Amino acid sequence: MSNMDDYRAFLEEVRKTTGIESFTSDEGGLVSLNVDEKYNVNFQLVEETNKVLCFIEVCTLNKDTPKNVYRDLLVGALFGQDTAGGYFTIEPQTESLIYNYFFDLNEISNDVENFIDTIEKMLQLCDMWIERISTTADNDKKNEELINLNGIGMMS
Repeated sequence: MSNMDDYRAFLEEVRKTTGIESFTSDEGGLVSLNVDEKYNVNFQLVEETNKVLCFIEVCTLNKDTPKNVYRDLLVGALFGQDTAGGYFTIEPQTESLIYNYFFDLNEISNDVENFIDTIEKMLQLCDMWIERISTTADNDKKNEELINLNGIGMMS
């Protein structure tokens, strides 16, 4: 049996367990789901490594997103802080923030319930990061307003 056959068998088990009929892959192994009309969650088998990449479109960052947001994301990426073993990337054309996580196909095939639980926790993590980004951006803008009100001006 090939990795792709194992992957498709795993997806069948996930469909049975969740009742989500759209949890199916295209011919290349990509699964795309919209969760609660909030997140696009994607799964892709990487056959060479027998890993399943899960990537979640978290949000879109604005061009004026404060640098403190990027600093938080970088700390998360470098030190794994508040990322649960995953990492963030930014899609350059759309400025979409993507959360990425690799699953071992053999491990998740043996425990579909744990896989589903992990996905739910990942979505909660994405909720937390959206809140964190929003709070950081709001605080940064308030600090900028205070600095400008005090006549100090912004340093470039």
